[in-house]
Amino acid sequence: MDTIKTVKVEAEMQEGFAIRSNINGHTLIIDQPEAARGSNLGATPLETFLFAIAGCVGTIGRIIAMQRKLELRGMQVQVEGDYNPAGLLGKPTDDRIGFQQIRISAAIDADWSEEEKKSFLDEVCHRCPIHDNISLETLVTHQSS
Repeated sequence: MDTIKTVKVEAEMQEGFAIRSNINGHTLIIDQPEAARGSNLGATPLETFLFAIAGCVGTIGRIIAMQRKLELRGMQVQVEGDYNPAGLLGKPTDDRIGFQQIRISAAIDADWSEEEKKSFLDEVCHRCPIHDNISLETLVTHQSS
């Protein structure tokens, strides 16, 4: 039987739009730019979400390379997503509130053929938990206290 591991993050609203969290001894702040009435103390939630995808892809890439004893000098991962901000602003829209499409590209620094790089990235994305969560439906619940 597989073991399920729970990951927990707690965050607290600060002044304005800033949200602060202490995760594993690291302080993270999410905010909005000044143009959106934030204090620009950190990346936006959407930017942080895309960064989490890039971070997971890079991490899984390193894990696979270590497991297979492959020489992977590095990866530059770019993640971009398209969304219509109308819904989050409370305006009527027929579009989903979230990203309509997310694109991941990786420049892989290794002495591999293009086919090997593509196969490697395919496996990385297949093994990435965050990629899995955005590719497949995940039950999300919420409650207030």
